[in-house]
Amino acid sequence: MRTFAATALTPPPYEALVHRAVGEITAHTAEWADAFGLAPTEAARERLSRANAAELAARACPEVPVAAARLVADLLTWLFAFDDRCDEDAMGTDPGRLAPALAPLLEVVDRFGTAAHADYQPAGPTAAALHDLCRRIRALGRPGGLLRFSAAFREYLFALLWEATNRQLHRVPRFAEYVQMRRHTGAVLPSFALTDLATDGLAAPADRVDPRVVRLDLLAADLVCWCNDVFSYGKERLRDGHNLATVIAHELSWPERAALTEAAARYNAGLAAYRSLEAEVLAEADTRLSRMLLARRRWLRGTYDWSLSASRYS
Repeated sequence: MRTFAATALTPPPYEALVHRAVGEITAHTAEWADAFGLAPTEAARERLSRANAAELAARACPEVPVAAARLVADLLTWLFAFDDRCDEDAMGTDPGRLAPALAPLLEVVDRFGTAAHADYQPAGPTAAALHDLCRRIRALGRPGGLLRFSAAFREYLFALLWEATNRQLHRVPRFAEYVQMRRHTGAVLPSFALTDLATDGLAAPADRVDPRVVRLDLLAADLVCWCNDVFSYGKERLRDGHNLATVIAHELSWPERAALTEAAARYNAGLAAYRSLEAEVLAEADTRLSRMLLARRRWLRGTYDWSLSASRYS
């Protein structure tokens, strides 16, 4: 499947970079995950190590201070670990079990990283690690960015319930529904929000709600997720219907190979549309919006390059 993806997908035509401290970031993130017990068994640690979240962060944020890159890597590690937990504990197929597990996480996010008082302690290692992330984001002193991250993270948590319900019912979503929800189940938007904080790319509110910028941000999130879908199809096709190629095959009654080819074609068309609109917006962008768009380019290229060697989906 990796050979197909590398051949069928157009590489994002942006500079491929990796953070100079990728080794340090990797070591830190492994220690951070161990300190919070995010991977309590040897098998879980091996699976989390194979995700190599630190490399993805180092590619998506190649030019930020080391502390900021570590924060992004820790968030991605948390997301991979929670995804593993949903798979291993079967929570991802049972919304009745997943909902109670999300409540303490939502409580953490609602507190916006404020110091834990004597009457409040995060409920378990997953919540404690998330609280640490929120606390460190709060310490950056950018409340607007913290609000964006928290809002996007809430959407991610609730989207997981949608995904679990589909799995319980053996339901394959329609294409338009899948595209909308995939942005959230993939946790790309909170990752973008944290990256904007790390790169000082917090665009002005007027720019954030500009229809062209909104379109670019959503399309960037789609492209990150669709790239992952094509690279991971060989593994995910055996699990459930939450993959772009599977959704296309189901909706159009197409054979597997044709649907996978169409998924790659939609990624390529989306990338071309992104580049065209990006050029239009950049012609009028101020410094902060330009940094935000640079961060999106880093994510698009970084995701593609990381996927070429990611053993998590092999």
